[in-house]
Amino acid sequence: MNSQSVCAVIVSYHPTAEMIANMPKILEQVQKLVVVDNDSNIHALQALRTASLASGFHLIENGKNLGIAEALNLGVRWAKDNGYQWIILFDQDSEITAGFIEQMFLALNSHAQPNRVASIHPRYVNPETGIEPMVDRAPDGGPKTSMTSGALMPSWIFDKIGMFSSEYFIDLVDYEYSLRLRAAGYLIADSRQATLLHKAGSPSRHSFLGFSFAPSNHSAMRRYYISRNRIVVYRKYIHIFPRWIFQDIYIAFRETLKCFLAEKSRVRKIRNFFLGTWDGLTGRMGKRENV
Repeated sequence: MNSQSVCAVIVSYHPTAEMIANMPKILEQVQKLVVVDNDSNIHALQALRTASLASGFHLIENGKNLGIAEALNLGVRWAKDNGYQWIILFDQDSEITAGFIEQMFLALNSHAQPNRVASIHPRYVNPETGIEPMVDRAPDGGPKTSMTSGALMPSWIFDKIGMFSSEYFIDLVDYEYSLRLRAAGYLIADSRQATLLHKAGSPSRHSFLGFSFAPSNHSAMRRYYISRNRIVVYRKYIHIFPRWIFQDIYIAFRETLKCFLAEKSRVRKIRNFFLGTWDGLTGRMGKRENV
């Protein structure tokens, strides 16, 4: 395979028909697509099987929910075992745009230190609002950290610093891997031309004492993993990136306050926040039942 052979990896979990219909659009721009399913319902799974036969993407059926990190690892290992030099990761609800892969490689080739770049990211645009989130940048000009969806990575990086942390199960998997990249001396780059249509959470607008804010409305289950994994990441990297970690603590405080003030199921979410914080402090990782 050539040096730009790209395999895309998507983790699916009860995907809608619209999400499945978007998968062949990704396949048009890469050499292969592997979809790793985390125990979707039978209707979604059958639709994935049909789409796999029609479009030619490879489907891995886990049979149970292994979490986002381990599902990504299964897709990455499959791509590496089949000789792909580049791996690009997508959420099942992200939408690729025309010329996406080409623009990502142009961003890499124009970088001042391409040999140190271990992850290239697009610009993220909310398809409903057209809003592009602000990018917090490191002194080298690249994003300090970035999300998994849309990440184009050379396959060798997984040999250098390891796979995604499966014990996180879900949430902050991308944040931890970004910090691990940077701690190992690698860089994160981004493209201003490659656009990924991506919606993070389900924000809603509220006001309190004259202040307007938009909580993310993550589920109570996600609140557990977010709070737990944040504690674990903070403990692991605060001595390497103290300024970044303290900035994130402030952001996390504001996000959690918004949740407590305006989101639904607040009692359960508050309970899961404290449970996650406790588990993060005591080192209990992996999948947590009944959260």
